[in-house]
Amino acid sequence: MKHLTILLFLFILSCQENTKVKTDKNEAIDEKILTDEEIGQAILTEEKVKINSIGILVYDGFFDLDAFGPHSVLSSIVGTDVFFVAEKKGSVKTSSGIEISVTKSIEEVDKLDILLIPGGTVGTVRASKNQNLINWIKKIDQTTKYTTSVCTGAWILGEAGLLENKKATTNWYRAKEKIESYNAEFVQERYVQDGKLWTSAGVSAGIDMSLALVNEIKGETYAKLVMLNLEYDPKPPLKGGSVENTNKGLVNHMSGMYDQILDTNK
Repeated sequence: MKHLTILLFLFILSCQENTKVKTDKNEAIDEKILTDEEIGQAILTEEKVKINSIGILVYDGFFDLDAFGPHSVLSSIVGTDVFFVAEKKGSVKTSSGIEISVTKSIEEVDKLDILLIPGGTVGTVRASKNQNLINWIKKIDQTTKYTTSVCTGAWILGEAGLLENKKATTNWYRAKEKIESYNAEFVQERYVQDGKLWTSAGVSAGIDMSLALVNEIKGETYAKLVMLNLEYDPKPPLKGGSVENTNKGLVNHMSGMYDQILDTNK
């Protein structure tokens, strides 16, 4: 029913007044106006890569937006089953205390087209040391079309040996050090693709990565419809949000805070 609602919504969009499309830099409007026929074709065209199932692995302490942001984007792929999966069925609590009910355990999932692993802090470290989870991730990766992570979720992929000899990114905290510890090459970008491995930087970057996946799977027009539906056109009120754009004192302070949190919970 959810996918039908999304499909109907997208059809309504395609039948409305022709929409002008922004350039990538959001500085001007393209001269070409897409026709209803072109938009309808983009909606109905089969995926370049057929995706039937997307599993988002959650665990106690994962960052809310790491999982919920990509879920909002990826669930727009009509006909795809997007769900949360955990080591055990039942309640899982996010880092901010939100409880979600997970109806699928890893024992019930033996194949996925896309695996997405969100990050966190202490919860992520614990998950990366959970051999049951690591073994499941290794097994699932053997048949995925895309294996992905958001933020420190890359640490879990690293512990599973899936970053070795790959290019990858992660949350800004000790990013280069962490990625290189898994015998991978750190790339400082919002998201990085290396074959079927996709990794994103911290938290909100997972939305960027997910939109890029939709673009690869369904094409640019479809991805732009999703962006419009989410009204995704970030304009932060302040300069910041990255190590490069943030006062060094603030960066050092937060790094120290993370050092203390993770050291205390070893």
